Amino acid sequence: MPSGAIQTTHAPAFDARFAVPLRGVAVDPEARCAHYDGPRDVIAIRFACCEVYYPCAQCHAETTDHVPARWPYARRHEPAVLCGACGGAMSAAAYLQADHTCPHCEAAFNPGCADHHDRYFAFVE
Repeated sequence: MPSGAIQTTHAPAFDARFAVPLRGVAVDPEARCAHYDGPRDVIAIRFACCEVYYPCAQCHAETTDHVPARWPYARRHEPAVLCGACGGAMSAAAYLQADHTCPHCEAAFNPGCADHHDRYFAFVE
């Protein structure tokens, strides 16, 4: 789990507290951001357009200069979701089947995120 205070990272820089390339707005050590900062908002999702993890679509929009691309079906078994609680990465398929719980550390994920899966994964409607 990364340490440090809340920080914002804009392209081309990355948040050095994380083992993966991650950017966002007011990101805390567990990947919560200015837009989603509840106790269960502890994931970041990798965008196919730039191969960078963001806590949410708004963070992508505010810290990049390109249109987002959702994670494609053909790559559903590649790492695409980061657990901010333990730093474990999982595939999009594993995340979508995880029942709102990290398969590595059992941290609870926000079930409300399911309402937005179509923003991040091209194979979810």
